[in-house]
Amino acid sequence: MTAEFLLGRALERARRRTLIVTLALWLPGVLVLAAMALRFSGWLAASLIGLAGVGLASIVAWRRARDRDRNWLVRRLDAERPEFEDSSDLFFAPVETLSPLARLQRARLSDRLTAASVVDLAPAVPWRALLILWGPAALAVAGLALVPGERRVTPPLAPSDEGDAAIPGVPRLVGQRLRIVAPAYTRLPARDTGALDGQAVIGSRLEWTLAFDPEPTAAALLLLDGRRIALRREGARWYAALTLDRTMLYRVAPRGGTARPKLHRLAAVPDAPPAVRVIAPAQSLTIATPGQKRWALAFEATDDFGVAPTAQLRVTLAQGQGENVRFRERIIPISGSGPARRRRFTPSIDLGALGFAPATDLVVQLIVHDQRAPGPQVARSSSVLLRYPAARDAQGTGVEGLAARTLPAYFRSQRQIILDIEALLKDRRRIAANIFAERSDAIGEDQRLLRARYTQFLGQETKEENNALPVAESGGEHAGEAPPTASPGGFGRSDDVLADYGHAHDEAEAATLFDPETRATLKRAVDAMFQAERALRQAMPAAALPEAHRALTAIKQVQQATRIFLSRVGPNLPPVDFTRRMTGKREGIADRALPLAPRPDVAATAPEVALAALSDGRLPDLHALQRWIAANPGALANPLPLAEAIDALAAQPECLRCRETLRARLWGALREPSAEPLRRAPPDQMGTRYLRAIGP
Repeated sequence: MTAEFLLGRALERARRRTLIVTLALWLPGVLVLAAMALRFSGWLAASLIGLAGVGLASIVAWRRARDRDRNWLVRRLDAERPEFEDSSDLFFAPVETLSPLARLQRARLSDRLTAASVVDLAPAVPWRALLILWGPAALAVAGLALVPGERRVTPPLAPSDEGDAAIPGVPRLVGQRLRIVAPAYTRLPARDTGALDGQAVIGSRLEWTLAFDPEPTAAALLLLDGRRIALRREGARWYAALTLDRTMLYRVAPRGGTARPKLHRLAAVPDAPPAVRVIAPAQSLTIATPGQKRWALAFEATDDFGVAPTAQLRVTLAQGQGENVRFRERIIPISGSGPARRRRFTPSIDLGALGFAPATDLVVQLIVHDQRAPGPQVARSSSVLLRYPAARDAQGTGVEGLAARTLPAYFRSQRQIILDIEALLKDRRRIAANIFAERSDAIGEDQRLLRARYTQFLGQETKEENNALPVAESGGEHAGEAPPTASPGGFGRSDDVLADYGHAHDEAEAATLFDPETRATLKRAVDAMFQAERALRQAMPAAALPEAHRALTAIKQVQQATRIFLSRVGPNLPPVDFTRRMTGKREGIADRALPLAPRPDVAATAPEVALAALSDGRLPDLHALQRWIAANPGALANPLPLAEAIDALAAQPECLRCRETLRARLWGALREPSAEPLRRAPPDQMGTRYLRAIGP
């Protein structure tokens, strides 16, 4: 035997022993973990843990055996065989690269190795370590497998509610259990129920455990939508599993059992999308204050199974005026706080970093997701707006220089004023007298603004005098006045300068907006507004409420008083032939009724045929109806009630109540009739005499 052969065999023996020893050291722990999984989780978990443990141990053993290479062999030879004189690397060096002295040394070492004939460099077996590991492992496995008090108790099955009578030789369901495992994202615990009916979240895993007596050769779950789920037998029990994706009707059908077992229903509960509510600011439009640097917001998101901890803040910046407006949009990720089902997001926006400047609008919207997996649902909040008013224009000359531009005035409607008065009367006993008077005066100010607006439609002028009640100028006792402004230069007072230095409206006699009756109705509305305003200014909202209602009634009458009809054929109408007017001649007048187009011949659908059969007292083709439901899944929003009615009639063909139920549910499956012209009702007795009188 050559030296190369001896060294190669020694290296292979070392690798093999390293591999076996490593596996022997790892396997006790893997065996204990697999036994625990088998005891507490079943065969599936034990198999997975066992395979994973053996695979990991094999990888570690292979890596350690791979480390036994030529370099390791040279180190071991030099350390354990002094006769090789630290020259073991000469065995693996090419001969042509060695010097004469090195060749002589290699020859000497080869002779010594050949004389030894056996080179054992494999590591020693750690018997003590193996005994320490395998002994406790064997005891632990035996304890898990043999101690009766520690065995897991399998819950018994609930008795069947099928109601089938025991017939010799006919299999029937005697035990049942339904386990519902909700999706992981819902964090709902798995639950067992003894009934085969129930409800679960969409995406839940349903696991049936059933028992039959006597044992059938096969069994299955038959779904009314045509699906069939075969039951798997393990000992005396039968198992099946399904992921719930929609509400379903099914029955348990053992082979050789009754022809039509009881029908069961499993309702699928959808996961509702999250809801987002804006907490701050309280109104959708906010006017930025001078020097404002940050804008604090608050949102609240709720969901039935939890909102994602992070959300997106969509920020849109609109800069410019008129047609020169530029938009920039940014998405800012933010984190929420609070429990998963009710999270609060409180971002604070740095206005300077966004470039918020005069003549700029900042629109913010929160986008949240729920934790549904896969496919989380998205919800968006209502938008909130922060507005930075434009700077005042440069002063001009003349009247233009005296008129400063302000924001437009926002008026409350008469209906809103009535609601405010009713709310104030409801809170009268809960608030102080001074606060009550202030709120009443504020509503009176809203009534004044609205009254002044309607006064303009009458073509009348208004005169504002501070701290004084209105003084009539024209158009009646109170119709043409406007009460004083609350404070000079306030919000929406752009017409104050115009009232002093200009002429805003036409004269009352020249106003031609409405006919006399409509103007009189509008005048009554303005008078009622004046009475309501006076009572509100005196902190008497109870007396103002009837007048406010009278004003609203008059306004509605004005809105419905006139209708404007515009020509649809252009301004150049044909001239009127006055020679044919009031002559009573009917020459050239003929019946211009258009002929009705024939209805296309469309084949009747299965629901129409079945409804006709039920109307005639015949039994419809139920198989055709079932095929129609399967072929048209989108024809009905919920096909299960119709399928249930079909199944009930198939079980009892002579049941009159089942026929009526099917007849009622077939109406929702009929096609929508095509639009057809309505025929004129036949004339009554008087109409008939009239037609005869004017006839030829």
